Amino acid sequence: MFEGISYLVLQKYWWMIISLLAGFLVFLMFVQGGQMLIYRIGKSDAQRTLIINAMGRKWEFTFTTLVTFGGAFFASFPLFYATSFGGAYWAWMVLLFCFVIQAVSYQFRKKPANFFGERTYEVFLFINGFFGTILVGTVVGTFFNGSEFVINEFNQSQWIHPARGLEALLNFHNLSLGIVVFFLSRVLASLYLMNSVADDEIRIRSKMQVLINGVPFVFFFLVFVIWLMFKKGFAYDPDTFIVSKESFKYWHNLLQMPLNTFIFLIGVVLVLWGIIGTLLKDDWNGGIWPAGVGTILAVFSLLLLAGFNNTCYYPSTYDLQSSIHIQNSSSSEFTLSTMSVVSLMLPFVMVYIWWSWKSINRKKISSEEMSEEESHVY
Repeated sequence: MFEGISYLVLQKYWWMIISLLAGFLVFLMFVQGGQMLIYRIGKSDAQRTLIINAMGRKWEFTFTTLVTFGGAFFASFPLFYATSFGGAYWAWMVLLFCFVIQAVSYQFRKKPANFFGERTYEVFLFINGFFGTILVGTVVGTFFNGSEFVINEFNQSQWIHPARGLEALLNFHNLSLGIVVFFLSRVLASLYLMNSVADDEIRIRSKMQVLINGVPFVFFFLVFVIWLMFKKGFAYDPDTFIVSKESFKYWHNLLQMPLNTFIFLIGVVLVLWGIIGTLLKDDWNGGIWPAGVGTILAVFSLLLLAGFNNTCYYPSTYDLQSSIHIQNSSSSEFTLSTMSVVSLMLPFVMVYIWWSWKSINRKKISSEEMSEEESHVY
């Protein structure tokens, strides 16, 4: 089916798949946002149990999407995977550790004879939310700002900076994107709690959190995007693969990729609609849907800005010619073609996720449900 498609089209197709998975991952990180708000919104043990179980019913979606994102990246663009995971391993190890303690916390928080106590696992959930969101955003920020590595003619990479990836936190443009994901996850969590928990006090406090976190989210988002439009980007010649710095590269990408720009603007408008509509309408609890779809579209389009239009999506600030782009880092044409056939199952997977989500959220979670003997409680 994909035999007549050119190698470059396959590379672009898989970068679109990666970008779409990234969009879903950032949306699903509302789970991490909710874990940071357990004590902000929940003022009693019963309310905190409601919040944890509302998030607990979705944490596996986030974890699975993260694993799928990493696996798809490894299979389609192995040079990036080898360079980043092999060199920036402290950043990835910290991130993965955060997700390990999340899984442990949900499974053991309510176990009988839990000698650590529930509070310990709630602290673990907060750690996962706080560091997980900031690290994901900061690592994605390196797609635009680069890292210090060098790749030789045998595609063997060497990481230069001794911090092994954690140095990305010292770049404020990277960090600003981490802060954007941090506040966005809290906004989405608040919107989700309003939509899925049957408790008036939680709903009122969640709405307040939409305002408290929405303002800094918009501010840092503008900081990141405006800075991105004015900074130099890393462009490559598609014929010679020679890399050079280009002033206003991402602004040029916006102008030269009008469809992607339209998707980005639609995404931003939908996120703002979810936030502003929730704040202005007293009886509206559906803000999670436009904000969620908007998040997916905005992240998807940002990743296309990073990888399309002859742009290096993982620049090297140490050796310009070692910069990674979709044409020099992908798997073979045969591998991409074979994987593309498998990717045709993606719509069926999305339908299954939608059906599972709908089944889980058939009715709002309530205190009465948590007290039922047959109910599973995290």
